[in-house]
Amino acid sequence: MASFTMASLGVSHTTNLSSSRSAMAGSRVRMAAPVAAARRERVTMTVVADEERLRLHNLSPLKGARQKSTRKGRGYGAGQGGTCGFGMRGQKARSGRGTRPGFEGGQTPMYRRFPKLKGIAGGMGAGRDKFVIVNVDDIAAALASSKLDAGSDITIESLKSAGVITASGHYRNLPLKVLGNGDLPSGVTVHAHAYSESAKTKIEAAGGVATLIPTRPKWNRQVAKAAALALATA
Repeated sequence: MASFTMASLGVSHTTNLSSSRSAMAGSRVRMAAPVAAARRERVTMTVVADEERLRLHNLSPLKGARQKSTRKGRGYGAGQGGTCGFGMRGQKARSGRGTRPGFEGGQTPMYRRFPKLKGIAGGMGAGRDKFVIVNVDDIAAALASSKLDAGSDITIESLKSAGVITASGHYRNLPLKVLGNGDLPSGVTVHAHAYSESAKTKIEAAGGVATLIPTRPKWNRQVAKAAALALATA
């Protein structure tokens, strides 16, 4: 006796072959069409990370990267012993800083062994320029190329607008100083905060005028006292 499942034919129950022969004899059997396979639906996958993405609001050091410093000298219960690793006596066993920064035990320290760069690169303010420099031949070349008008006064603003000097960055607020390289063919009126002796001589020899712009005097106690006395007597 054989039994089988007719699920592929649309029959959901189990049929006994010997008992159903008589019932099926002389009758037409209609086969059910196979059930159509279910259509595949579009699947949307969302990947969720275990940790939150790195953003500005959740920036923090890694776990274990920052630890509290060991508080030494708090008794035997802290676990460092009686002297806490500092030894019995000596400079480094006392309270406060042991040695100053850069100290190498008495030998020539690194900041004295290495050569120093000149000027501002070596940390000295003496290397910084105090003036915006222009030479007499620069003014003559600008007059010859019509960048400057011979009938107008020459100032630091006119030199900047004509492109004779480039005063940007550190130089944008510096005063003007005229040096004496070259010659001046015609007389012009120059307004500057400082002149070299040769520059002043060449400008006046060409028939020009070297006007000195007063600068703010450097503060010292004598100048402050004189200013206070002048203000009190005024």
